Amino acid sequence: MTDPAPRYILEPGEKLLAELRPDKGRYWRDHGIMAVALMAVAGGVLWAIDSPYPAIGSLGAILAVAVRAAYLASETLGLVWALTDRRVILPDGQRSVMLLELDTARPLLGDVQLITKSGDKHLLKHLAQPRAVVAQILEARERRSKRRG
Repeated sequence: MTDPAPRYILEPGEKLLAELRPDKGRYWRDHGIMAVALMAVAGGVLWAIDSPYPAIGSLGAILAVAVRAAYLASETLGLVWALTDRRVILPDGQRSVMLLELDTARPLLGDVQLITKSGDKHLLKHLAQPRAVVAQILEARERRSKRRG
């Protein structure tokens, strides 16, 4: 199976630096961690209220996360963010975060959180190397600011 055509259009003179895609292993690992955490919470709450079925609640939490993960996997793993010399293009291809408007780029578990100067927040989800992606984005922003300045 080949990748579909990119959903974004570059502006004249704009250079693509990287396409950022979710990592399948990270996706399933993140959901595994979420399942274990929710299992503990569900079991703890049911135990605290003296329910005779804390194990069943824990199992239900794991199954709920597993079903959610399986249902959303193809959609989530198909997302593509594009880093250019001017902006980060979001998966819909219509919206973007201009590098010079970027206030913060930081790793957040297996994701990268972008925060603009106006306070807008965007999440690049389930990346294999979130710290490396942050470094790429910050380096591109630095180069852009030097060209503009």
